[in-house]
Amino acid sequence: MRISIFGLGYVGAVCAGCLSARGHEVIGVDVSSTKIDLINKGKSPIVEPGLEELLQQGIANGRLRGTTDFAEAIRASDVSMICVGTPSKKNGDLGLEYIESVCREIGYVLRDKASRHTVVVRSTVLPGTVKNVVIPILEDCSGKKAGVDFGVAVNPEFLRESTAIKDYDQPPMTVIGELDSASGDVLQALYQELDAPIIRKPVEVAEMIKYTCNVWHATKVTFANEIGNIAKAVGVDGREVMDVVCQDKALNLSQYYMRPGFAFGGSCLPKDVRALTYRAASLDVRAPLLDSLMRSNESQVQNAFDIIESHDKRKVALLGLSFKAGTDDLRESPLVELAERLIGKGYQLDIYDQNVEYARVHGANKDYIESKIPHVSSLLNANFEQVVDNAEIIILGNRDEQFRALAQQAPEGKQVIDLVGFMSKPTCATSRTEGICW
Repeated sequence: MRISIFGLGYVGAVCAGCLSARGHEVIGVDVSSTKIDLINKGKSPIVEPGLEELLQQGIANGRLRGTTDFAEAIRASDVSMICVGTPSKKNGDLGLEYIESVCREIGYVLRDKASRHTVVVRSTVLPGTVKNVVIPILEDCSGKKAGVDFGVAVNPEFLRESTAIKDYDQPPMTVIGELDSASGDVLQALYQELDAPIIRKPVEVAEMIKYTCNVWHATKVTFANEIGNIAKAVGVDGREVMDVVCQDKALNLSQYYMRPGFAFGGSCLPKDVRALTYRAASLDVRAPLLDSLMRSNESQVQNAFDIIESHDKRKVALLGLSFKAGTDDLRESPLVELAERLIGKGYQLDIYDQNVEYARVHGANKDYIESKIPHVSSLLNANFEQVVDNAEIIILGNRDEQFRALAQQAPEGKQVIDLVGFMSKPTCATSRTEGICW
């Protein structure tokens, strides 16, 4: 495949070396003549183990060359990868001036290019950048239509400095954000020989995946550091703690707690978060990330309330009251908190939870229900059909399988709000089913 790579910094130089090593014809493009001179001499413009050898090999076999001539590079290639920097502005926003400049250059050349060209954004950009910035510039400068006359895709990189070549050759996954299937097919062909799953998604999903991965890595580092600081203060080696924590692949390092949805609750998580952060404060150990957890959890309850309030309807059915399906445990259930906010704001509320209904009469939580939340438990109704029929808004509060059908097809004239992830992505803007995070 004939590929032009715009920007020969860290990502661009590594991609140029690795793609040429895999037999592709690569043209490296940069405004810096110094970088181009280094590339053409087989020297690396960055420090990265093994990269200079790949660049030398590419120059020697004629599969790699560098140029400052943007137009010539575009005409001589079928795919253009944008790998320019996206630095932070002073206010924290992303600087897109280099992206915009390259897109203009590409667009002007595409105006007179007869063959189909695919533009691939490899730079890290926020969701919406390609559709709101990249595509309008390309279309305006080329006079052509994206997805019809030329291809557009996002291909985020997951390269770590000092191990970039290994990461390229052995990626955990290859993410392709495609504007159209033809653009995705080009990238699939480019990466098909890699032993890793190829994941094809819409452009904005791919953009968000990259940011999510990076921020998750930052969160993990910060979390481990705060745990380490607290551990040290109580005379424990934090490395020993985290080594064991990371051995649990069923819960700790898994998808189990990584599904967007409603707030956490129950008898353990809220209590233990508060206890550990209290102990940290008593030891004068700062733990800003851990301190934020309960505030963030409370804001998710408010998010659910705000969604309900936005529909301007007063009759609400809350399906599920315990913090998770299959239990009658109401201790610190965020659904109880949501119910109390609805009651306080004068909503007409009916609640259905067969496990809590049983506990109210027979279970160990009978005293808790009667003494702590009588104003909430008095709204329990054991008749599921009646609760649904009487409502204008139906809230799916926990993952009881009895509720799934409502997420797939909302009853006529009713709005369904899914807090747990039953629903599929709505097919139209007028869907009567809405998710809290989707």
